[in-house]
Amino acid sequence: MIRIIAALAGLVFAGVALLAFFNGAYTALTEEPQHSADHEFHLEAHGPKGGFSFDGPTGNWDIAQLQRGLKVYSEVCSACHSLKFVAFRDLEELGYSEAQVKAFAATKQVPGIDPNTGEATTRPGEPTDYFPSPYPNAVAAAAANNNAIPPDLSLMTKARHHGSDYVYSLLTGFTDPATFEKDGKRLMEEFPDFTTPDGLYFNPYFGNLNLAMSPPLVAEGQVTFDDGTKATVPQMAEDVAAFLTWTAEPKLVERRQTGWGVLVFLLFATVLAYFAKKQIWAGVKPKKKA
Repeated sequence: MIRIIAALAGLVFAGVALLAFFNGAYTALTEEPQHSADHEFHLEAHGPKGGFSFDGPTGNWDIAQLQRGLKVYSEVCSACHSLKFVAFRDLEELGYSEAQVKAFAATKQVPGIDPNTGEATTRPGEPTDYFPSPYPNAVAAAAANNNAIPPDLSLMTKARHHGSDYVYSLLTGFTDPATFEKDGKRLMEEFPDFTTPDGLYFNPYFGNLNLAMSPPLVAEGQVTFDDGTKATVPQMAEDVAAFLTWTAEPKLVERRQTGWGVLVFLLFATVLAYFAKKQIWAGVKPKKKA
């Protein structure tokens, strides 16, 4: 009896799953294509020409680029965006010495407690501290940014599809909607009622084309790189995108290198198992059929 009930329950479950599948397939095939500005004129993210140094199974970090990206974040992005999951001491992985990290941390003000009064205060950062938020709370962040709270950037490249490419495209993608076109079609000709409200900025790489962040990288030389690299807008965008990839996945390269080692081991183990099987079963002959 129990087997019969279980079989019936399985059939019901399978039937519901098939019904949902066919219903979804029918809807997808018969639904009218969406005709809206954000659907028609949204652009897919792309990386810099030549890609990033860490792309691909054998990619590696470009330490000089990560240091430049840190500078772009510190001098531009940190005015609005936090990096709350990154500690100052983590910067030693970017080639900085312990003394350099300590000096860098001391330039930042982090939340603290006055030992005499117990009241909240600020103090110079230490290597064990994390990057501070530019705002004391979410209300202050929203009030300073047209009611939009700037997101934390620690894991941004993992939170977005093709995150490194997305950050690069977004930072270099601000343009004028009046002249923007895609595949030979002009946005304002196809959607004459499209507008970018006051306080928002047009960017075709953003989901609904308008976002609250103003263009952060606006001019060549906005940041001066210590290694002499020319600080063009695309260069600054590429460097900070690489840096934010590191903050989100600092062990990315090590994980890939470990993966190659595991594949080599599995290949060796497979060959070893094959020859072991041949050796163990060498004297066993299959029985002939009568």
